[in-house]
Amino acid sequence: MNRHVDFERVHNFRDLGGYRSADGRTVAWRTLYRADSLGKLAGGDWERFLELGVGTVIDLRYPWEIEAKGRIPEAERFRWVNLSIEHRPYDQAAIDPGVDPWRYLADRFAEVTEDGAEEIRQAVEEIAGAPGPVVFHCTSGKDRTGLVAAFVLTLLGVGREEVLADFALTERATERLAADWRAAHPDRVLAWPSYGRAPAVIMELVFADLEARHGSVHGYLTNRVGLSDRTVHRLHAKLLTDGDA
Repeated sequence: MNRHVDFERVHNFRDLGGYRSADGRTVAWRTLYRADSLGKLAGGDWERFLELGVGTVIDLRYPWEIEAKGRIPEAERFRWVNLSIEHRPYDQAAIDPGVDPWRYLADRFAEVTEDGAEEIRQAVEEIAGAPGPVVFHCTSGKDRTGLVAAFVLTLLGVGREEVLADFALTERATERLAADWRAAHPDRVLAWPSYGRAPAVIMELVFADLEARHGSVHGYLTNRVGLSDRTVHRLHAKLLTDGDA
């Protein structure tokens, strides 16, 4: 099954199904999606989205981003939850081209893992407790969305290499994400050549940092984020299946 769900204006919408867990089960298809901004949905894209049967939308953006760019259309149709996991905004387009881009982004992720621990816990709890398909998203579906996706897949027992590879799939959308930025900012120069990039090395650095500070990624999610065994069991019950469907 194709992991990428094709839209005209939404460039980074993916199904998280199909990955194998360490216990031999499979992450269910058509149950959990990750995406870039759903405020862009319109026309045929909107009809295509509705066909997915999503009942819960988790928006990981700042409230001011939602105010500026809009939330999903007809948000009242869904359980719509805003959980801004990032607390220290920065402008990726203006990052100094001379810095190590992957270490720089990993350091920003480290800030999110500490500042946004409460919102990360709430996001995982929302996913675990939702009665139907769920989508979570930010602006590009890259950093904040990528972090939550990596944590959920890790909690489901998906192997490290597949978790890293899932993060890196955003690279397929990089050119379109950069084109969207240029169209939205015709008077600015995109100074950072790595804008929209998401190589696996970023998440590899993030996981190494968490292991150094908390012993393991699971240790971070249990002790710092505060996820309960009950939530993890609910997550497994919702998302893991014995078959491939």
